[in-house]
Amino acid sequence: MTQSFPDLDQQVFHQHRNLLFSVAYRILGTAADAEDAVQDAWIKWSAADRSLVADPKAYLARIVANLALERLRSTRYQRETYVGPWLPEPVLTDADTADTVADADSVSMAMLVVLETLSPLERAVFVLKEVFGFSHAEIAEAVERSEAAVRQAAHRAREHVQARRPRFAADRARQREVTERFLAAATGGDVNALMELLSPDVTLWTDGGGKVRQALRPVVGAATVAAWFAAIGTVPYQGVEPADMRVDLVEINGEPGMVFSGPGRVIATVTVELDADGRIITVHNVANPDKLQAIADGTARSLGTR
Repeated sequence: MTQSFPDLDQQVFHQHRNLLFSVAYRILGTAADAEDAVQDAWIKWSAADRSLVADPKAYLARIVANLALERLRSTRYQRETYVGPWLPEPVLTDADTADTVADADSVSMAMLVVLETLSPLERAVFVLKEVFGFSHAEIAEAVERSEAAVRQAAHRAREHVQARRPRFAADRARQREVTERFLAAATGGDVNALMELLSPDVTLWTDGGGKVRQALRPVVGAATVAAWFAAIGTVPYQGVEPADMRVDLVEINGEPGMVFSGPGRVIATVTVELDADGRIITVHNVANPDKLQAIADGTARSLGTR
């Protein structure tokens, strides 16, 4: 008969909880679903015969990855029928996430958008292999597939991501500086200053989810995107007058970002991605209130990979 030590079991689980959320969030792209996967992992951990578990960290990571994969498959249709562009749910992150460029990039809004274009299996395999360093054999056990199938999925996913995610080292200080200047120009209604910061080919993606009015298609071109954001300083946004609007520069998904708030509520988040010349090439604007709860909670998460 196996002895159970609930306090110790809970302590072990809590020790790895941040890691489990980090795995689930990168696979799912939503904080609420990732939390649910972590809770389900706790239930499975509580029921398991832990005397047979040699490596609790790896065991728990495999459990949560499999649960996240199942959840991603079940939510796939909802995302395909979503009103307008589907963007990941933004989360506040702490300094630990940004300690390494690799950790920050793997959880950035831009990377999560690319991961959304993978199949559920490819996404889970990519996250476990490329981000968390699992072996093909460990992943095969986690996702309940053959090692050969995992290798194929890993190869497809890596090629897909490399083709859509240009690899250049974004200077963090430069990104913060550009984000600060963008914020000042937008809130000041300065179209010319915005134009200087934007690439001619800039694309703005807005996610209102049909809950608030947003562009249902990508907004393309510096002049159009500049006009869109310059209006923030001069006209009401989602019923909030410019004078009542608060904008904070914070850490979102491992990079500098902006949180727009009105009286008693978070209205939207904005993050920008720079091109090789240091100009803004992509803007992600999340305004669906269902996706702003993690930001509204105000808790900064550690989404590191250790």
